[in-house]
Order: sequence, then C-alpha cells, then structure tokens
Amino acid sequence: MRQLDDEAVVLRSYPLGEADRILVFLTANHGKVRAVAKGVRRAKSKFGGRLEISNRVHVNLYRGAKELGVVQQADLLDGHPTIRTDLDRLTGAMAVLEVTDQLAQNDLPDPRLYQMLVGCLESYDDPSMVPTLIGPAFFFKALVADGMGPEIEVCARCGNAGPLVAFALLEGGLLCDGCRRGRSVSIDAVHLLQRMLGGHLRSVLHEPDSLAGSEVAALAAEAIEGALDRRLKTLRSTTNF
Repeated sequence: MRQLDDEAVVLRSYPLGEADRILVFLTANHGKVRAVAKGVRRAKSKFGGRLEISNRVHVNLYRGAKELGVVQQADLLDGHPTIRTDLDRLTGAMAVLEVTDQLAQNDLPDPRLYQMLVGCLESYDDPSMVPTLIGPAFFFKALVADGMGPEIEVCARCGNAGPLVAFALLEGGLLCDGCRRGRSVSIDAVHLLQRMLGGHLRSVLHEPDSLAGSEVAALAAEAIEGALDRRLKTLRSTTNF
C-alpha cells in the first residue's frame, strides 16, 4: 500500500453503499485518481463538506494494488462559495468539471491541465467576472494545450487572412468566404474569439454578455464535443448548441 499526498480538485462523486462515496480527483502531480471516502455521507462524517464537487483540497489517501484508493484526510483549500450561490456559475463549472474528467488520464500527471482548471474555477468564483465565456475559454485553451486548437487567425483551409465568416470543425477552424462551410460566424464573434485566445482573456471576461459571446460559446461546445467524440450533458445545459 502506498500513500498519496497532493493538492486536488473533486471532479465527480457517486454513492457507494449506505455511507460511502467514490470520488474522482484531478491532482496537481498524480493525474486523475479515484478513492473511497468512507462514512462521508453520514451527518457526523469527519470530512464534513470538504469533499464536495469542485472543492480544491489537500488530500491524503492510501492506494493498494488496485486503482481505487481510500481517503485518509482532506483539508479544504477553496470551497468556491460564489459558485455555489449562482446557478449560471454552478452549471458552467459543472460542465468544465465534466470536460476535465474526460480529458484527464488516470495516474498521468498533467500539471498544466490542473492549473487551468484551478484558474477556471477561481474565475467562476470571482463575482466581477461574467460567467458566460469562462467555460468556453477553458475548452478552447485545453484543446490548444493538447495540440487540437482551431485555426482562428487565417482561413483554416486556404490560409486567406479573411474576412473569416464560418467555422467548420473538420476543416480545422475558421474559414473565409471562398471556403465557407459549417457554421456561419459574425465578425464580432471572430474578433471576440481572437481576443480570448490572443492574450486578452481577462478583459473579455469582464465584458457584459453579448450575441457574439453566445456564438463563441456554441463554437466551444461544438469543438470540445468533437474532440472528445461524445455529447456532454452538463455542457448542453449551458449553451443553445
């Protein structure tokens, strides 16, 4: 039996028996791990509310020969209180957690994904940030980090500088009028996407909701579902896609 001591975010949780839960963590240094929290569903559990989904914790667990570990201790680092009192922020965060669960690999460290997730949850928890594009920005940046990001500066098919008027996932991103296919995209949405992925994300997240923002959110949904090759329930509850 070996000990794992690490910082982690709770991605998912489901019941086991009458009092226990199986938790899925993304850890800072050990990748995605699963563990049982014994007695966590009892009113007098030693873990209290520290192991709720989206919480960032310092966790200590033991793992035997099998994949599933046992949580020994968990200390809360960030409970994201703003997320839990705002339905839009909560549903957006749940979509991000679902996508992260699909992207992360068991026992394969991915510090960059972990830091992206922590930053995304902190943004959702910041009341000054408009939540609409926090998740979509995370999806696009995760795809870029994995080498699957869309081309957004020139036409993905012919290399023309534009104007860019459509988005086609199978073509690799935005398309000019001569190569148009897929989903039509407004010039405002193109500019917003370019700013989002071009180093101006913080200012984008402080801007009010807009039709262009809704377009970009739909593009992000299409892109991440295409990359994962699956429909995501929580993601569809946050967009009109």
